[in-house]
Amino acid sequence: MPKKAVLIVIDGLGDLPCPELKGMTPLEAAKKPVIDSLSAEGETGFMNTIAPGVIPGSDTAHLALFGYDPYLFYFGRGIYEALGAGFELEESDVAFRANLATLKDSIIKDRRAGRDDKYMKELYSSVDGMKIEDIKVISKHTSEHRGVVIFRGNGLSNLITDADPHKTGEKPLESKPKDNSLQADKAARLLNEFTRRGIELLSNSEWNQKRVKEGFLPGNVILLRGAGAYRKVDSLEKRFGIRMSCVAGGALYKGVARFVGMKVLNVLGATGDKNTSLKAKLDAAVKAKEESDIVFLHIKAPDSFSHDGKPVEKKQFIEKIDKEVMKEIKENFDVVALTGDHSTPCSMKEHSGDAVPVLVWGKNCRKDKGIFSESNPSPTLFIRGLDVLNILLSKIEKLDKFGE
Repeated sequence: MPKKAVLIVIDGLGDLPCPELKGMTPLEAAKKPVIDSLSAEGETGFMNTIAPGVIPGSDTAHLALFGYDPYLFYFGRGIYEALGAGFELEESDVAFRANLATLKDSIIKDRRAGRDDKYMKELYSSVDGMKIEDIKVISKHTSEHRGVVIFRGNGLSNLITDADPHKTGEKPLESKPKDNSLQADKAARLLNEFTRRGIELLSNSEWNQKRVKEGFLPGNVILLRGAGAYRKVDSLEKRFGIRMSCVAGGALYKGVARFVGMKVLNVLGATGDKNTSLKAKLDAAVKAKEESDIVFLHIKAPDSFSHDGKPVEKKQFIEKIDKEVMKEIKENFDVVALTGDHSTPCSMKEHSGDAVPVLVWGKNCRKDKGIFSESNPSPTLFIRGLDVLNILLSKIEKLDKFGE
């Protein structure tokens, strides 16, 4: 029978020593007997998703993990968010990642408006269909505070700066063109007008009045970033001759998967946050192997805990993954690859350039007696993100010999 592999990406997995965990990382402190058994029977080491020292974005990291060099195939985060939200994009579209944030006295108080989804769908819908000059605005909520905004029309460029300053205590930024083109000038002007109109509209919204009344922070500004322009690329099947399926909750990860031609499964209960149903995602992944050579399973919550500076919660969720996912994964797949897309140290609350632990298990694997952690004493794998797909293809005997 054909061998089947699964690529499990625990978002933001890598970390630094945490005082709250007696100087250990969440991964080191976690009780994870199944993962430990996989590492004892497989190959372990470290991965620089892009290159040593380069701080990966989640979008560029996943492109690399899927075998697409981000220096060649990255066209701006917004398009992957939009594809993941189910949009059919046109090549004239400019798409953005969006955060509903809290503004007070013109200053950003919370970039995530409390990181919840209370009435967020309605707030994003309130700007959907807005017309600015000859451009139509398309807006959709995805998860928690996140959403997608698309500018649809002609004469636009994605070469513009963000409105999101990426930190609190500042005003929304004025977008500026990155080149001297009329298209970039127009796109930046439209973004600034969208920000202004959005603040006015959302500040008077009945949905924000309800949020405040119920004890939530208002979502009264939509911060846009990651302008992207859509281009079609050759699929995984055309480039590598394989079929892959995606099980994920977050729009971005579905979008990158869809961009490279994976079959993206819509799993009830896969929410892309700490409340996601790991059981639903596990069941979907096991079922997906019937029509796939490799299944991609993404788990987001540890990264969110990292961004919020919560190492204990991150540790506990890693333990939950081990308990609720890994045993059946080991029983149902011939090859298991487990890693993160990047490190997100809880002390930094941001991505870092630190390498992430990586583990590959299967019958055709060496046993290096290493451990799956940031302090692995005997690693044998020192790889890039672009190497992961080749390793999996080799392990499931889908990779041809190079040369004679």
